Amino acid sequence: MGKTFKRPEALSEMDSHYCPGCTHGVAHRLVAEVIDELGIRGRTVGIAPVGCAVLAYNYFTFDFQEAAHGRAPAMATGIKRVRPDLVVFTYQGDGDLASIGMGEIIHAANRGEKFTTIFINNAVYGMTGGQMAPTTMPGQRTTTSPFGRDVKDVGMPIKVSELLSALITPAFIVRQSVIKPKYIVKAKKAIKTAFEYQLERRCFSFVELVSTCPTNWGLTPVEAVKWAEETLIPYYPLGEFKTPEQAEGGSDAK
Repeated sequence: MGKTFKRPEALSEMDSHYCPGCTHGVAHRLVAEVIDELGIRGRTVGIAPVGCAVLAYNYFTFDFQEAAHGRAPAMATGIKRVRPDLVVFTYQGDGDLASIGMGEIIHAANRGEKFTTIFINNAVYGMTGGQMAPTTMPGQRTTTSPFGRDVKDVGMPIKVSELLSALITPAFIVRQSVIKPKYIVKAKKAIKTAFEYQLERRCFSFVELVSTCPTNWGLTPVEAVKWAEETLIPYYPLGEFKTPEQAEGGSDAK
């Protein structure tokens, strides 16, 4: 009997450092599968963030760069402009992208840079100790909001996909999730579409993935999936928010 399921060539055999129940590994596999299917491994460059995925370069078998905290879009801009023949993507968490890197991602999207961003939204700072992130939910407890996020003090969680989709510049903006198979199938399709738009040199592309962080949420992996589905997804709805076709036709996000 032949194998029907195997490790993608773009994914290394390195043991994972991620916590049990973390969905970074799922996102990594989806990216690797898409790169294999598109046949672009030899000309792909990834850019790792500061955060839990800081060691992402250990898990892929193509070139990777390490950016300063939040500056992955700036590095991606430089690489893509100098080598437009390369396929360039950033892989960033919500602390890295939506906090210190917010200015970087907004201006890269507004300029219409032709790279792809994979954005992991697990509503908390992961590697640095479980602090409140810009995406942390109202009332959610973290190490810096032990009584829960007080929206009167720090505002509501930022919906990054909606924010970027409001820009006039054509782009592909989508949010999916990697917490269950029914979501994972759609997440892979979104990632593939994002890379295809880049291969066409069409537009900036952005894929947000609602994810879990059982360790910093203080939940078991099973409880974390349930909480993400019942709490995060209703606030961060899944689907396409913008396509270059919509922007070219003069419409905004749907």
